[in-house]
Amino acid sequence: MPIEGLATQLRKGVIEYCVLAMLNEKPRYGGELVQLLSRNGGLLVSEGTIYPLLSRMRADGLVETEWRETAGGSPRRYYSLTRGGQQAVTDFHREWLRFRDTVDGIFGNQGGRRR
Repeated sequence: MPIEGLATQLRKGVIEYCVLAMLNEKPRYGGELVQLLSRNGGLLVSEGTIYPLLSRMRADGLVETEWRETAGGSPRRYYSLTRGGQQAVTDFHREWLRFRDTVDGIFGNQGGRRR
């Protein structure tokens, strides 16, 4: 698999949980999530990706929304975690650490450094 395809597959596997983790910090609107993900090296997403994801997470009961007025424009829809979303973040983080440690062990790494 070409490296670009590998990076795409890895992103697809974790993007939902990265969004949930960002919402665990505080409620955010879709455009803000796109900006944060784009800034955090390699998780670049578009609004065409984030809004269907947020809609699916809402349907799954992981997030809830509220409209908030903004100082200089149209109201924005803010997303926040439900209890189910908070549990999903906790479960993913625990599993991610176990998964990462397993992969690091297979590659002979300790703490992400090559021996």
